[in-house]
Amino acid sequence: MSKHDTPMRRRDAFVDWFRQATPYIHAHRGRTFVIAFGGEAIQDARFSELVHDIALLHGLGVRLVLVHGARPQIESRLAEQRIELRYVNGLRVTDETALACVKEAAGVARVEIEALLSMGLASSPMAGVRIPVASGNFVTAKPLGVLDGVDFEHTGVVRRVDRQALIQRLDAGAVALMPPIGYSPTGEVFNLSAADVARSAAIALKADKLIFLIEEAGVSDEQGALVSNVLSGEVEALLSARPDLSEDLAQALRAGADACIQGVRRVHLIDRRRDGALLRELYTRDGSGTLITGQPYEGLRPARVEDVAGILDLLRPLEDRGVLVRRSRERLETEIDRFWLVERDGLVVACAALYPYPAGSMGELACVAVHPEYRNKGRGDRLLQHMEQIARARGLRELFVLTTQTSQWFQERGFRPATLDALPMEKQALYNWRRNSLVFIKSLAL
Repeated sequence: MSKHDTPMRRRDAFVDWFRQATPYIHAHRGRTFVIAFGGEAIQDARFSELVHDIALLHGLGVRLVLVHGARPQIESRLAEQRIELRYVNGLRVTDETALACVKEAAGVARVEIEALLSMGLASSPMAGVRIPVASGNFVTAKPLGVLDGVDFEHTGVVRRVDRQALIQRLDAGAVALMPPIGYSPTGEVFNLSAADVARSAAIALKADKLIFLIEEAGVSDEQGALVSNVLSGEVEALLSARPDLSEDLAQALRAGADACIQGVRRVHLIDRRRDGALLRELYTRDGSGTLITGQPYEGLRPARVEDVAGILDLLRPLEDRGVLVRRSRERLETEIDRFWLVERDGLVVACAALYPYPAGSMGELACVAVHPEYRNKGRGDRLLQHMEQIARARGLRELFVLTTQTSQWFQERGFRPATLDALPMEKQALYNWRRNSLVFIKSLAL
């Protein structure tokens, strides 16, 4: 423990985190989340910690559907019988013996999950908690059939999810539990992919989120850095370009992309091995995994009147330090059409304003600000380039800025020092001599 890590500092950090999480607590209450995890999670010694986090979500008012896998448990049972697993194109062939192992493994997994959700010891995080768990024949399935001459026997695909039955359980306050098993109208049992079950359940329920707790950190780029956001329309190209991705991750990506296309707004791929990753993803601004969306998670757009509060929150710390001139809410509301902003999941993370002076073919770039947690990632440059494009489209030949503390940033981007008399007369008349701002001008090539 650092000598600076005092109890008071830790309490302050907790209070700050809790306040920052409050908007997400309100936003998620009453929402429906489908959470999928593999059998690897169930056999992990720390699985109880994940269940505690899931119970916390339930306590915060989230309607939960849990979809579990059972692959390692099935493989272990087959190995005990010295039966070799058969895969074709990544799909398991489920014969009668394998199906018996699937039933047994799924049953044991269900009992383990229900037991952990039923825990109520005073010394545990589940103290005083009463979480009803509902499972059943929610999934109607059909056989995968014969593909390329191979009969997959009891391996199946989801045909239909009983939406009404699930909603009834959720409305009653239960956590719905769905194994990787489906049933046919003729009474047959099929071994299903947990990703297929989760995708189908999320689509049927019109879930607000589909969450895959995977065995990896998420999707990474060629340099190994985590890719925080992938558009659903980009997934197939990503899979073609990255044949090295694990089959589980590829399945989650395909299922997630299809869910987005069919109406699920957010699909999260989270490393289940990281302690608290589920809570970080849902109750912090940037989360901890890869997000699949149908539309960009972060976008550049014109500001609207309803953005004034967010812009004020972004500008106020800089105004307090004297970096920017203070603007009132009323002034921002009347000048909102001059602002553009970068929005990330509803948060204003960057903004800038353009004030044209057509008589001099010049424009003032003002209120350039980037949230401290989102700097040094190109957002300021992206915003500046966009403002320059707008200025050119309006026939302006030069941009100028007045700054007291950020001159180096602008000079690195092509602005040159200038004198006050280089500005339009109208701007000269408004110059604040007490601030003694430096003047910088950039020529715009038309």
